[in-house]
Amino acid sequence: MDLLHRNGVLIIQHLQKDYRSYQHFLNFMSHVGDPRNIFLIYFPLWFQLNPAVGTKMIWVAVIGDWFNLIFKWILFGHRPYWWVQETMIHPNQSIPRLEQFPITCETGPGSPSGHAMGSSCVWYVMVSAALSYRSRQKDKSTITLHRFASSFLWSIFWIIQISVCVSRVFIATHFPHQVILGVIGGVLVAEVFEHTSSIQTASLKTYIKANMFLFFSALGFYLVLKLIDIDLLWSVPKAKKWCTNPEWVNIDTTPFAGLVRNLGVFFGLGLSIHSEMFVVSCKVKCGYKESFRISCTAASLATLQLYDRIKIPTHTEYLFYVLSFCKSAAIPLTVVALVPYCIHVLMKQPEKKTSTEVMVNVGLENLGASRLYCD
Repeated sequence: MDLLHRNGVLIIQHLQKDYRSYQHFLNFMSHVGDPRNIFLIYFPLWFQLNPAVGTKMIWVAVIGDWFNLIFKWILFGHRPYWWVQETMIHPNQSIPRLEQFPITCETGPGSPSGHAMGSSCVWYVMVSAALSYRSRQKDKSTITLHRFASSFLWSIFWIIQISVCVSRVFIATHFPHQVILGVIGGVLVAEVFEHTSSIQTASLKTYIKANMFLFFSALGFYLVLKLIDIDLLWSVPKAKKWCTNPEWVNIDTTPFAGLVRNLGVFFGLGLSIHSEMFVVSCKVKCGYKESFRISCTAASLATLQLYDRIKIPTHTEYLFYVLSFCKSAAIPLTVVALVPYCIHVLMKQPEKKTSTEVMVNVGLENLGASRLYCD
């Protein structure tokens, strides 16, 4: 493993030396791969365009990040910025110098990369959704266009993934093999959910059960290993010790912070798609068509960007987790229920007959997930 890490350090030094002029672009791509963008940008855009894709995106992101957490705890992956300070394979006078950046000092274990895994799984869902829309047409010209679109979109997919991976290596927060594992893991999780249609009709009870399973399984795994004297938070002291600027160490990057954030979003999604506000907005969504969707998308994005500016106090860890869960749960509630309902009220017009066919399928038991079909 030391050989793999040492070669990884050489690659990082090469990137930081020879590609220094691309620093701003690489920092930007690292932000593009931030898992929080899934909830703040990609989800609001896609849910208003296609609720099924938006729902799948949340499932993939949450389950994928849960697997990422478990593998981080199993693999005990070091991060470059602290590994070079503690490894014994370099004499003290020849410790490799790795530059650190404000986004370098993440506190969780490094393998596999959460940014690479989150980016690959959500972009896989988006590209697959775009191509499935085109593949519905069967004439010859459309098939040719679909092949061209497929090549183009998958090329964009890999360009983005490679850029995100290089950016994470450039800032010395991951070794190359860690980002490769992240991409592979993200694609596998997304591909599994391409063949799991039951999530579209999951009841609120299913969401609650899944949430409890994810939380208690992770907590149980943590406690069992702690009983045998394995500290799964071993990486936090290393991050605090070797980060050149203590202000760059963020509690939001600890393993449990990501878990709580994802569970909050997951719970909020289940609650929102089974709410009366969502059902009411669905009944009129087809009548408003593009104007309603565009208004919902714009309002959701603007609200979430303002909402993201709310900073949660970090002086008390348990309070931070509780507030983080509540804040995260409010994201899908805002996108799925609150914003569409408010815009429906503002755009409400006297009912009149149209040729538009609207069908809302609401499960009778446990308020099964609403589904909307427009012709």
